[in-house]
Amino acid sequence: MRDTRPTSSGGETAAARHVAVSYSSDDEWAGHLVTFVRAGLDRGEQVQYFADATDPDRVTHVLTEHGVDAAGALRRGQLLVTTAGETYLAGSGFDPESMIGLWQQAVDGAAAEGYRNLRVIGEMSWGTRRIPGADRLLEYEMRIHHEVFERLPLTAWCFYDRRLFPGDALAALAAAHLNCADGAAGGVGVPALSATPLADRPGFRLSGAGGYESRRVAAAAAASLAASPATDLVLDLSDLDHLDVAAVAEIARAARGRPATSPVRILNAPPAFHRVLELFPELGAGLEEVGA
Repeated sequence: MRDTRPTSSGGETAAARHVAVSYSSDDEWAGHLVTFVRAGLDRGEQVQYFADATDPDRVTHVLTEHGVDAAGALRRGQLLVTTAGETYLAGSGFDPESMIGLWQQAVDGAAAEGYRNLRVIGEMSWGTRRIPGADRLLEYEMRIHHEVFERLPLTAWCFYDRRLFPGDALAALAAAHLNCADGAAGGVGVPALSATPLADRPGFRLSGAGGYESRRVAAAAAASLAASPATDLVLDLSDLDHLDVAAVAEIARAARGRPATSPVRILNAPPAFHRVLELFPELGAGLEEVGA
């Protein structure tokens, strides 16, 4: 479903401005980098790069090699190259709430310097390491469509190196974006269970089948439901085959933890989901079935 919400920059919707970019070679990485940075500089936007696996000096070197005046952009403050340690991992590890707050600060900072939009590339390779909070990366990717990109004049490409991420983890992370560059989603496969933000209303869509092997996806969906500030929140199950009891229970706990005036509205639940609720009616508290 296309994102029909108001745009924030250059006529692009929120869905178009949060993009998963996967690559499997240094040349692919460089091509995406140059395309993104050149477009931002040409538009008069501020561009930032959050490096992790890549040395920050290499970023500016590659840009210069491809004819981008990186040195001049750095001097005037239009281009900033920093690290994941100073952004995603500032503090003792990764915390989605802190990072969501950082986006607001970054956009405000760019605006204060006269830029109408902020463009950022973030290397996500830190998500493969044993860092406190790294297991919340999928939850974060799901949440920021509604909590960041629908609110702020921000364009961000999330860089995922296929050489570093396990295939199933990368497939789930790509599915959490409504836009993937150069067929990134197809390049990383389709997860057994995927969780994706809805483009046309606050909420999320679960697709596929969920069991033990996809527990992390179900947990991220439940955490996203619990954290969402939306008062009218939809969980679309139209493309869901089934969830095991543990996954339904986790989602139910998240729903029960929301304010009584903000239940999770379940759309088009499959028969298997209904059977679980019939067997365990206590799980239905906080869930409300609605029509399309």
